[in-house]
Amino acid sequence: MDNSLGREWFKQEGAKINIVDTTLRDGEQTAGVVFANAEKIRIARFLDSIGVDQIEAGIPVMGGFEKECIKKIVDLGLKASIMAWNRAVISDIKESLCCGVDAVAISISTSDIHIEHKLRTTRQDVLNRMRQACEFAKDNGLYVSVNAEDASRSDPEFLTEFALVAKHAGADRLRFCDTVGILTPNTTYRYIKTLIDAVGINIEMHTHNDFGMATANALAGIYAGANYVGVTINGLGERAGNACLQEMIMVLKYLLKMNVPYNTTIFREVAEYVARASGRILPVNKPIVGRNIFFHESGIHGDGVLKNPLTYEVFAPEEVGLERQIVIGKHSGSAAVASKFKHEYGIQLTKEEAEELLARARQLAIDLKRSLFDKELMYIYEDYIRGRGEQCGQNNS
Repeated sequence: MDNSLGREWFKQEGAKINIVDTTLRDGEQTAGVVFANAEKIRIARFLDSIGVDQIEAGIPVMGGFEKECIKKIVDLGLKASIMAWNRAVISDIKESLCCGVDAVAISISTSDIHIEHKLRTTRQDVLNRMRQACEFAKDNGLYVSVNAEDASRSDPEFLTEFALVAKHAGADRLRFCDTVGILTPNTTYRYIKTLIDAVGINIEMHTHNDFGMATANALAGIYAGANYVGVTINGLGERAGNACLQEMIMVLKYLLKMNVPYNTTIFREVAEYVARASGRILPVNKPIVGRNIFFHESGIHGDGVLKNPLTYEVFAPEEVGLERQIVIGKHSGSAAVASKFKHEYGIQLTKEEAEELLARARQLAIDLKRSLFDKELMYIYEDYIRGRGEQCGQNNS
């Protein structure tokens, strides 16, 4: 993949990747997930506290509680732009206007399989619908993202034509949707580079995680020149989900070395809230916000972290609202035991004591098939001290 040109643009002074969060729309479209209005409003506040650039708040044409909630989010006076999702239908956009949003996403399929089997129409009709909807939205003063649904399975020539028509109709950006998550980073780069070179339009990456590459594909799009990226909290979304907000922001900061303006310290709090609200468990090994990210049990790792956290951590746990913890279990070392007792329990162990306690802790961890709780470690310590005292008593007698 030749990214010699694409890799440099985001290093230029003033370069920015805009974060577009769609937890309240695509995230809630996850099968079985429903947010109460109060939850949607709180999530919107969380997103604004993080500093995301745009919040896709929902689908006004659904009416009822959905429309009412979008209006309430608009009335919060958040710093973020508030976007509503629409089909390429003027009546949908009128509903969005009623909500007071400042931006709309206008979505229509561009792949032949969708055009033929879902829309049951023609490519020309798709272009006509999109153009009319886009022009109507622009005439009413809205920011417009034209969404090419299933872009990754679309004919490249038609997708380029679609993007050109959107640009001429006044669209502010094109949302490139990898709707079924079939892209690889290499193919993503080629698609996006071709579109930008041919059309010269702002591109938003909207990637799905069906093959576990949503974040990687979004990153490849950025290398190719995309300057917007669609995400959801925890990667929530249809089927396997979307690119994850927390992952994407930390990728920008630590892998692309960008000076990002986002507040990452509430990542864990936000992740837990959305996990509860969506009824989706937050995995312990979830990148960035999983509690195991800063749990160290292995003796080699624990020893390295105790000497310098950067040996096994790229960033500090406090940066994402977590805490570091040395866990004692089957693979722990005596240095970790000594450190834990000193710093967490205020007990200074000798080398001999640490090694003896480690042996007992390892055996119990094997018996229980897990690492040990603090209470269990203290039981081991108390038993050890008690046993040593009894031994001393016997020797004295």
